[in-house]
Amino acid sequence: MKPLEPRKLAWLYMAAKERIIGAGFADEIDWQEEVQFMEINETVFIREAAWVVLSAGFRETVVRSRYGQISAAFLNWSDSKEIMAERDKCRIKALLAFKNKRKIDAILSIVERVAAEGMDNIRKQIEARGIDFIKELPFMGPVTSIHLAKNLGMTLVKPDRHLTRFASKTGYKSPDKMCQAIAELVGDPLSVIDIVIWRYATIFNGAEFLNPPRDHSPLPHEFVYSIKYPERNLS
Repeated sequence: MKPLEPRKLAWLYMAAKERIIGAGFADEIDWQEEVQFMEINETVFIREAAWVVLSAGFRETVVRSRYGQISAAFLNWSDSKEIMAERDKCRIKALLAFKNKRKIDAILSIVERVAAEGMDNIRKQIEARGIDFIKELPFMGPVTSIHLAKNLGMTLVKPDRHLTRFASKTGYKSPDKMCQAIAELVGDPLSVIDIVIWRYATIFNGAEFLNPPRDHSPLPHEFVYSIKYPERNLS
Protein backbone atom coordinates (compact mmCIF):
# COMPACT_ATOMS: atom_id res chain seq x y z
CA MET A 1 0.00 0.00 0.00
CA LYS A 2 1.35 3.40 -0.98
CA PRO A 3 1.73 5.78 1.99
CA LEU A 4 -0.91 8.45 2.27
CA GLU A 5 0.42 11.73 0.89
CA PRO A 6 1.98 13.62 3.87
CA ARG A 7 -0.09 16.77 3.38
CA LYS A 8 -3.32 14.75 3.52
CA LEU A 9 -2.04 12.85 6.54
CA ALA A 10 -1.17 16.10 8.32
CA TRP A 11 -4.65 17.52 7.73
CA LEU A 12 -6.23 14.34 9.05
CA TYR A 13 -4.04 14.60 12.14
CA MET A 14 -4.99 18.24 12.72
CA ALA A 15 -8.65 17.36 12.35
CA ALA A 16 -8.25 14.56 14.89
CA LYS A 17 -6.40 16.90 17.25
CA GLU A 18 -9.17 19.50 17.09
CA ARG A 19 -11.72 16.79 17.74
CA ILE A 20 -10.07 15.45 20.90
CA ILE A 21 -9.50 19.00 22.15
CA GLY A 22 -13.22 19.52 21.67
CA ALA A 23 -13.83 16.33 23.65
CA GLY A 24 -12.01 17.79 26.65
CA PHE A 25 -8.47 16.41 26.33
CA ALA A 26 -6.54 19.65 25.77
CA ASP A 27 -4.84 19.32 29.18
CA GLU A 28 -3.52 15.89 28.22
CA ILE A 29 -1.92 17.31 25.08
CA ASP A 30 -0.47 20.25 27.02
CA TRP A 31 0.97 17.89 29.64
CA GLN A 32 2.71 15.77 27.02
CA GLU A 33 4.12 18.83 25.29
CA GLU A 34 5.40 20.40 28.50
CA VAL A 35 6.91 17.40 30.33
CA GLN A 36 10.72 17.64 30.44
CA PHE A 37 12.95 14.70 31.29
CA MET A 38 15.48 16.76 33.24
CA GLU A 39 12.71 18.04 35.51
CA ILE A 40 11.51 14.55 36.45
CA ASN A 41 11.74 13.92 40.19
CA GLU A 42 11.33 10.73 42.20
CA THR A 43 7.58 11.13 42.67
CA VAL A 44 6.95 11.65 38.96
CA PHE A 45 9.19 8.75 37.96
CA ILE A 46 7.53 6.26 40.30
CA ARG A 47 4.05 7.54 39.46
CA GLU A 48 4.58 7.23 35.71
CA ALA A 49 6.30 3.85 36.00
CA ALA A 50 3.37 2.57 38.07
CA TRP A 51 0.89 3.89 35.51
CA VAL A 52 2.66 2.07 32.68
CA VAL A 53 2.89 -1.17 34.65
CA LEU A 54 -0.80 -1.06 35.51
CA SER A 55 -1.80 -0.11 31.96
CA ALA A 56 -0.02 -3.02 30.28
CA GLY A 57 -2.76 -5.21 28.84
CA PHE A 58 -5.57 -3.26 30.54
CA ARG A 59 -7.97 -0.65 29.24
CA GLU A 60 -7.06 2.86 30.27
CA THR A 61 -10.54 3.43 31.71
CA VAL A 62 -10.12 0.47 34.06
CA VAL A 63 -6.74 1.67 35.32
CA ARG A 64 -7.90 5.26 35.68
CA SER A 65 -10.95 4.22 37.73
CA ARG A 66 -8.70 2.58 40.33
CA TYR A 67 -5.57 4.70 40.09
CA GLY A 68 -6.56 7.10 42.85
CA GLN A 69 -6.91 4.26 45.35
CA ILE A 70 -3.63 2.70 44.21
CA SER A 71 -1.84 6.04 44.53
CA ALA A 72 -3.17 6.47 48.04
CA ALA A 73 -2.00 2.96 48.92
CA PHE A 74 1.51 3.93 47.80
CA LEU A 75 1.48 7.16 49.85
CA ASN A 76 0.79 9.14 46.65
CA TRP A 77 4.27 8.23 45.42
CA SER A 78 5.71 10.79 47.83
CA ASP A 79 8.95 9.08 48.88
CA SER A 80 10.44 5.74 47.85
CA LYS A 81 12.05 5.11 51.23
CA GLU A 82 8.83 5.81 53.09
CA ILE A 83 7.00 3.40 50.80
CA MET A 84 9.65 0.76 51.48
CA ALA A 85 9.31 1.31 55.21
CA GLU A 86 5.56 0.66 54.87
CA ARG A 87 5.96 -1.95 52.13
CA ASP A 88 3.60 -4.62 53.51
CA LYS A 89 0.87 -2.13 54.36
CA CYS A 90 1.16 -0.46 50.95
CA ARG A 91 0.94 -3.82 49.21
CA ILE A 92 -2.17 -4.92 51.13
CA LYS A 93 -3.98 -1.63 50.43
CA ALA A 94 -2.98 -1.64 46.76
CA LEU A 95 -4.25 -5.20 46.28
CA LEU A 96 -7.62 -4.17 47.66
CA ALA A 97 -7.91 -1.73 44.75
CA PHE A 98 -6.21 -3.78 42.04
CA LYS A 99 -6.08 -7.53 42.52
CA ASN A 100 -3.09 -8.26 40.33
CA LYS A 101 -0.22 -9.38 42.52
CA ARG A 102 2.35 -9.42 39.71
CA LYS A 103 1.70 -5.80 38.82
CA ILE A 104 1.61 -4.56 42.42
CA ASP A 105 4.83 -6.44 43.20
CA ALA A 106 6.41 -5.00 40.03
CA ILE A 107 5.62 -1.49 41.25
CA LEU A 108 7.19 -2.29 44.61
CA SER A 109 10.32 -3.58 42.84
CA ILE A 110 10.65 -0.31 40.93
CA VAL A 111 10.17 1.70 44.13
CA GLU A 112 12.78 -0.46 45.84
CA ARG A 113 15.29 0.22 43.09
CA VAL A 114 14.71 3.96 43.28
CA ALA A 115 15.11 3.87 47.07
CA ALA A 116 18.35 1.89 46.79
CA GLU A 117 19.98 3.81 43.92
CA GLY A 118 18.52 7.31 44.27
CA MET A 119 16.70 9.32 41.62
CA ASP A 120 19.80 11.19 40.47
CA ASN A 121 21.50 7.91 39.60
CA ILE A 122 18.35 6.56 37.93
CA ARG A 123 18.17 9.69 35.78
CA LYS A 124 21.84 9.42 34.82
CA GLN A 125 21.38 5.79 33.80
CA ILE A 126 18.39 6.67 31.63
CA GLU A 127 20.40 9.49 30.03
CA ALA A 128 23.30 7.14 29.33
CA ARG A 129 21.43 3.99 28.32
CA GLY A 130 17.95 5.16 27.42
CA ILE A 131 15.39 2.47 26.66
CA ASP A 132 17.88 -0.31 27.49
CA PHE A 133 17.90 0.77 31.13
CA ILE A 134 14.12 1.11 31.29
CA LYS A 135 13.74 -2.42 29.89
CA GLU A 136 15.48 -3.75 33.00
CA LEU A 137 12.49 -2.67 35.09
CA PRO A 138 9.59 -5.08 35.67
CA PHE A 139 6.88 -5.15 32.97
CA MET A 140 8.98 -2.96 30.67
CA GLY A 141 9.02 -4.59 27.25
CA PRO A 142 9.54 -3.14 23.77
CA VAL A 143 6.31 -1.10 23.86
CA THR A 144 5.90 -0.35 27.57
CA SER A 145 9.51 0.87 27.90
CA ILE A 146 8.85 3.44 25.17
CA HIS A 147 5.55 4.33 26.83
CA LEU A 148 7.37 5.14 30.08
CA ALA A 149 10.18 7.01 28.31
CA LYS A 150 7.60 9.13 26.48
CA ASN A 151 5.75 9.87 29.72
CA LEU A 152 9.07 10.99 31.23
CA GLY A 153 9.57 13.56 28.49
CA MET A 154 11.51 11.73 25.79
CA THR A 155 10.45 12.45 22.22
CA LEU A 156 9.43 8.99 21.08
CA VAL A 157 6.57 7.14 19.44
CA LYS A 158 5.31 3.95 21.05
CA PRO A 159 4.40 1.17 18.62
CA ASP A 160 1.26 0.08 20.45
CA ARG A 161 -1.72 -1.58 18.77
CA HIS A 162 -3.55 1.70 18.14
CA LEU A 163 -0.69 3.51 16.43
CA THR A 164 0.41 0.37 14.59
CA ARG A 165 -3.11 0.01 13.17
CA PHE A 166 -3.22 3.66 12.11
CA ALA A 167 0.19 3.36 10.44
CA SER A 168 -0.98 0.30 8.54
CA LYS A 169 -4.19 2.00 7.40
CA THR A 170 -2.27 5.03 6.14
CA GLY A 171 0.35 2.93 4.34
CA TYR A 172 3.33 3.65 6.60
CA LYS A 173 5.78 0.95 7.66
CA SER A 174 5.71 1.94 11.33
CA PRO A 175 4.05 4.38 13.75
CA ASP A 176 7.35 6.24 13.92
CA LYS A 177 7.44 6.77 10.13
CA MET A 178 3.83 7.96 10.16
CA CYS A 179 4.39 10.40 13.03
CA GLN A 180 7.61 11.68 11.45
CA ALA A 181 5.70 12.54 8.28
CA ILE A 182 3.14 14.48 10.32
CA ALA A 183 5.78 16.23 12.45
CA GLU A 184 7.64 17.55 9.43
CA LEU A 185 4.54 19.46 8.34
CA VAL A 186 2.76 20.50 11.54
CA GLY A 187 5.73 20.96 13.90
CA ASP A 188 4.26 19.05 16.85
CA PRO A 189 6.69 16.87 18.83
CA LEU A 190 6.50 13.16 18.07
CA SER A 191 5.29 12.42 21.59
CA VAL A 192 2.37 14.84 21.14
CA ILE A 193 1.43 13.31 17.79
CA ASP A 194 1.55 9.92 19.48
CA ILE A 195 -0.83 10.91 22.26
CA VAL A 196 -3.24 12.65 19.90
CA ILE A 197 -3.60 9.60 17.66
CA TRP A 198 -3.72 7.23 20.65
CA ARG A 199 -6.41 9.26 22.41
CA TYR A 200 -8.41 9.58 19.19
CA ALA A 201 -8.35 5.81 18.84
CA THR A 202 -9.59 5.29 22.39
CA ILE A 203 -12.62 7.58 22.17
CA PHE A 204 -13.66 7.62 18.52
CA ASN A 205 -14.13 5.09 15.77
CA GLY A 206 -10.65 4.56 14.37
CA ALA A 207 -12.05 4.35 10.84
CA GLU A 208 -13.06 8.01 11.13
CA PHE A 209 -9.42 9.06 11.14
CA LEU A 210 -9.38 8.46 7.38
CA ASN A 211 -13.05 9.34 6.89
CA PRO A 212 -13.95 12.05 9.42
CA PRO A 213 -17.64 12.98 9.75
CA ARG A 214 -18.45 15.88 7.45
CA ASP A 215 -20.82 17.47 9.94
CA HIS A 216 -18.16 17.61 12.65
CA SER A 217 -17.35 20.99 14.18
CA PRO A 218 -14.78 22.61 14.46
CA LEU A 219 -14.07 23.15 10.78
CA PRO A 220 -10.70 21.50 10.04
CA HIS A 221 -12.57 18.45 8.70
CA GLU A 222 -13.82 20.60 5.82
CA PHE A 223 -10.22 21.34 4.93
CA VAL A 224 -9.52 17.62 5.15
CA TYR A 225 -12.26 16.92 2.64
CA SER A 226 -11.06 19.65 0.31
CA ILE A 227 -7.67 17.95 0.26
CA LYS A 228 -8.89 14.37 0.01
CA TYR A 229 -11.65 15.17 -2.48
CA PRO A 230 -10.71 18.38 -4.34
CA GLU A 231 -13.34 17.66 -6.98
CA ARG A 232 -16.16 17.94 -4.40
CA ASN A 233 -17.79 21.26 -3.66
CA LEU A 234 -18.34 21.55 0.08
CA SER A 235 -20.23 24.82 -0.06
